[in-house]
Amino acid sequence: MAGTKQFDEDEVLNRAMLLFWRRGFGATSMQDIAQATGVLRGSLYHAYGDKQALFLKIYERYRAWFLDAVRAALAAPTAEQALARYLRFSIETLTSADGDDASRGCLTTKTATDETAMDEAIRTALRGLLDAVRRLLEERLAQPDAVERLALPPAAAARLIVTMTRGLVVMERVYGDAAGLQEIADDLLRVVLPACGQAKK
Repeated sequence: MAGTKQFDEDEVLNRAMLLFWRRGFGATSMQDIAQATGVLRGSLYHAYGDKQALFLKIYERYRAWFLDAVRAALAAPTAEQALARYLRFSIETLTSADGDDASRGCLTTKTATDETAMDEAIRTALRGLLDAVRRLLEERLAQPDAVERLALPPAAAARLIVTMTRGLVVMERVYGDAAGLQEIADDLLRVVLPACGQAKK
């Protein structure tokens, strides 16, 4: 990026991320971002290029935050605690709001279902995050306390969990019922680790 930025980059990128997260890629314009951040549209173009380039930079920050949170959840001492914490984190993330009563949903799934966002560079970024989550889950499920109790091989169980958490996004969008999402998560945990019974919170 040429030149010196005349704004707080962390603040600008965080505000822009919340805007993409709440409204979606297609419904967010560079003018919207300019208004939300207080930075002139021309300055945004000069600093980051077009909207897609800015989104990809923001998504890298989102990816780093998300994966750090997943690692923290999966570091729990038992397999059921680790999965319960990961699922709870997933639900809390997609049901949270930032200043209004509407939940933000999931930035990854919202972008994946946006036809205007299906450029290959964006698809690659989305796949990268989902693949990284799947690998972290597989690594945790391959540990001795989990693998001997799994109903599926670690790789298949990890893939199922990632897929089901994407489905939770749709259910939240339709029903707006956080308690119902937790019931689904508890059922999933019992399917993956059938001997664990009710997950410990």
